[in-house]
Amino acid sequence: MTVDTSPRIPARLEDEDPAAGLTVVPARHPGRWVATAVVAVLAAMAVNALVTNPAWDWPTVGRFLFAPSILNAVGLTLWLTVMGIVVGFTLGTVLALMRMSASPLPRAVSWAYIWIFRSVPLILQLLFWYNLALLYRVIGFGVPFGPALFSVGTMDLVSPVTAAVLGLALHQAAYAAEVVRSGFLSVDAGQLEAAAALGIPRPRQFRRILLPQAMRTILPTAGNELIGLVKGTSVVYIMALSELFYQVQVIYTRNGRVIPLLLVAAIWYLALTTVMSVAQYYVERHFGRGSRR
Repeated sequence: MTVDTSPRIPARLEDEDPAAGLTVVPARHPGRWVATAVVAVLAAMAVNALVTNPAWDWPTVGRFLFAPSILNAVGLTLWLTVMGIVVGFTLGTVLALMRMSASPLPRAVSWAYIWIFRSVPLILQLLFWYNLALLYRVIGFGVPFGPALFSVGTMDLVSPVTAAVLGLALHQAAYAAEVVRSGFLSVDAGQLEAAAALGIPRPRQFRRILLPQAMRTILPTAGNELIGLVKGTSVVYIMALSELFYQVQVIYTRNGRVIPLLLVAAIWYLALTTVMSVAQYYVERHFGRGSRR
């Protein structure tokens, strides 16, 4: 008996691939098209309302958008933001390390600081620092619990701008501490144990192993905190500092153009936060190298 082992040639293409004769019909998404049309119409209506409504008073917006007083106020807003970021996250990193310490006293101090400054509203903290001279008229520097070597008047040492920086930075440090601590805890402890077994010094472990990986977790939340700090500087208007929101209030109180001046402030806040969002994107991409393909 002879077995035919030669390959069988199908009489028709359907014998080899049953699906070859089927007609491929692309999937239809009518709901997606309807949703796109609705969103487009709403967006066009919003733009039309902004352009055609004379109450927005765009000529006044253009006249005050780059006015010298507004630009000076934007400069003060940026300065308060930078100082709040630098001091707040520096102190927050120290508090995070204290919170993770094996010693109970630093942990307790860090926990108490975070608890107090997260519980008290920012506006109350600003008012406290602004009125610090009511509690201590003179601040002395010298031996702890001993004689003071020299003293400075509180009003001279803590000006309104200094009080604003202290309030913003100390308040921000409480939130930054938890952001930084969450990033440190996200790194596998086994990597540090392996580095210690290899004899890598602790500062190098922190700089080359812990920090680069922790930054991937820290940056998204830290970016939100920084953008919130830009807008949070508007709270210092209660201290009569000529930051952006306060300066806008001064101008529209004089000329009565409330809506266009508020729109000027909104445009500047939008521009500042947009720049910070773009910077956050590139910093995240830098620290995310190699984390995903």
